[in-house]
Amino acid sequence: MANRNLEKMASIDAQLRLLVPAKVSEDDKLVEYDALLLDRFLDILQDLHGEDLKETVQEVYELSAEYEGKHDPKKLEELGNLITSLDAGDSIVVAKSFSHMLNLANLAEEVQIAHSRRNKLKKGDFADENNATTESDIEETLKKLVGDMKKSPQEVFNALKNQTVDLVLTAHPTQSVRRSLLQKHGRIRNNLTQLYAKDITPDDKQELDEALQREIQAAFRTDEIRRTPPTPQDEMRAGMSYFHETIWKGVPTFLRRVDTALKNIGINERVPYNAPLIQFSSWMGGDRDGNPRVTPEVTRDVCLLARMMAANLYYSQIENLMFELSMWRCNDELRVRADELNRSSKKNSVAKHYIEFWKVIPPNEPYRVLLGEVRNRLYHTRERSRHLLAHGYSDIPEEETFTNVEEFLEPLELCYRSLCACGDRAIADGSLLDFLRQVSTFGLSLVRLDIRQESDRHTDVLDAITKHLEIGSYQEWSEEKRQQWLLSELSGKRPLFGPDLPQTEEIRDVLDTFHVIAELPPDNFGAYIISMATAPSDVLAVELLQRECHVKHPLRVVPLFEKLADLEAAPAALARLFSVDWYRNRINGKQEVMIGYSDSGKDAGRFSAAWQLYKAQEELIKVAKEYGVKLTMFHGRGGTVGRGGGPTHLAILSQPPDTIHGSLRVTVQGEVIEQSFGEQHLCFRTLQRFTAATLEHGMHPPISPKPEWRALMDEMAVIATEEYRSIVFKEPRFVEYFRLATPELEYGITIEHYGIILFI
Repeated sequence: MANRNLEKMASIDAQLRLLVPAKVSEDDKLVEYDALLLDRFLDILQDLHGEDLKETVQEVYELSAEYEGKHDPKKLEELGNLITSLDAGDSIVVAKSFSHMLNLANLAEEVQIAHSRRNKLKKGDFADENNATTESDIEETLKKLVGDMKKSPQEVFNALKNQTVDLVLTAHPTQSVRRSLLQKHGRIRNNLTQLYAKDITPDDKQELDEALQREIQAAFRTDEIRRTPPTPQDEMRAGMSYFHETIWKGVPTFLRRVDTALKNIGINERVPYNAPLIQFSSWMGGDRDGNPRVTPEVTRDVCLLARMMAANLYYSQIENLMFELSMWRCNDELRVRADELNRSSKKNSVAKHYIEFWKVIPPNEPYRVLLGEVRNRLYHTRERSRHLLAHGYSDIPEEETFTNVEEFLEPLELCYRSLCACGDRAIADGSLLDFLRQVSTFGLSLVRLDIRQESDRHTDVLDAITKHLEIGSYQEWSEEKRQQWLLSELSGKRPLFGPDLPQTEEIRDVLDTFHVIAELPPDNFGAYIISMATAPSDVLAVELLQRECHVKHPLRVVPLFEKLADLEAAPAALARLFSVDWYRNRINGKQEVMIGYSDSGKDAGRFSAAWQLYKAQEELIKVAKEYGVKLTMFHGRGGTVGRGGGPTHLAILSQPPDTIHGSLRVTVQGEVIEQSFGEQHLCFRTLQRFTAATLEHGMHPPISPKPEWRALMDEMAVIATEEYRSIVFKEPRFVEYFRLATPELEYGITIEHYGIILFI
């Protein structure tokens, strides 16, 4: 038996070496991981479908490997004959087996990469040729800035604590893999990692091996594709699950690593808990551009859902903090507050919602008294959001909840100050500091929801208003007349319309969205993004509609430039916008502009789009400087290279000089959220990459291209665009080829359910 197993493992090793590229096949760990997963899967396949089908899969596998290695046409013909001889049922099992085996191979590679990286960290080796240009290690970046680039430690610290990276999570219909399957893959990765740990005992190894087989079988038995389309609320829940699993704990863990890295360059000070290093936003339930499933009701639901989730995460954690902060020494400020709360609770004989253990908190434990009040208000905050989400109303008064993050932070800050004043800073810098950092990062809304809508939808609303007022057709007005009228109304106080305004379903949808923004707490929302924005009136229109719908805290308005022509015209459009005095006073010296990678790449090809994006950013920064405005670039990047994907580190460092300056906003598309935040180490690496590269770009910006380089790039871009369009837009056989070479038709069926148009 042992010999047969050895022969089988040797056979698998040989097959894997044929399939894996030469540069990776030299890594024995990867081959070992691959072989183990494949061996376990083949055993499972035999148990489920019998010896014959297992042998068929192995034969297909071996023929594929042989053809890949030698490109012998006979092997390909033999492989084709074998596959076509299968009946329909066996064909499905074989196809699913290979899909599953590819997933397992990817998991093995991910574990191997993590293993390799851990070894490098242990050895302090960051400078290998494959790692240095694509990774951003925070400690190495700080050392490089201080050592090689001669920045003082204090300069680095000041720049770091004032910079902001805002990661915007989006939903994406091409992320068709079910979350339940992704979670099983995560457990396979974890089991495989633990199985090869050095200090593992034989019993542990046996138990982990059994757990690994269970997860492989569970993944194989799970349908890979969603058979019913998820609602936007489902997409939101799926996105928020990453906060539960990795991001929530990942942020304070990462910030502690930043503290350690700072200490190693001589800064004996922690990053302030309210420093905005990492922020999170979302488009899930707010991106209505071309998606009729995202309604005002959906936007309201996802905001309440996120608020409920945030309160629940805090509530589950406050108990641990209460257990930890059992000290009796405190400053006078906290003692007075605790005494007041004790007196008030005695008058209120029923201490609502205290769990049995906390029914009575001893008066000599002031921190617990104060945190008990925080815990109660968190409970009410969560329950009020839950009631509003389920029923549209709640009996819990708003004053018993936290309505803004400042009142949530205040008692926590008091605890922190008191501990420090009593000589207990080491305790203050433990779980309490982590909690403060979480509150500062996630607030009461977990993420801030962006709203995205196309400019023509706003034009339709204003056209209906002007026609109702019998002053003409807004759509037919010139840009100058539109601006004049919009500014006149923005400067006045009279309401533009009442309930008698004739409304189509589309107009009502736009106005109701603004009413939802007005109804909910302002910290639920981030930016209002306008697709296809080409003129100042597009931005002013949103400003006016916010005022008319009684939005007390207007969202910042962000024009989005995507297609090649829009990118070329963007600097002139921004200059016209900044020349409007009313708007310049409104923005208080700050403006955000979003640039799109997907549409520009589809319009002109990857090369030309990348070059035009670069030039557009340079010109936009020049315009902003001319008008004294700090510009934040919002990068709408995707996962694939055609959507701006690529190594994050290089992508940030290659941005034009002066375009980041410590402020970066970028989308994390749904298609890549799993590989960015699916596990703790992936989450850590993602936060590290963005933070370190943003810091390096700000403190050591790249040089601007020389004139001769620009001339050559311009010439190449023209040729590249012509060649790209000659194939994609002019070649009549392109669509046929595209559908044969890609799973577009399969995605098309899925996306049709979503009500979204797929670009071909």
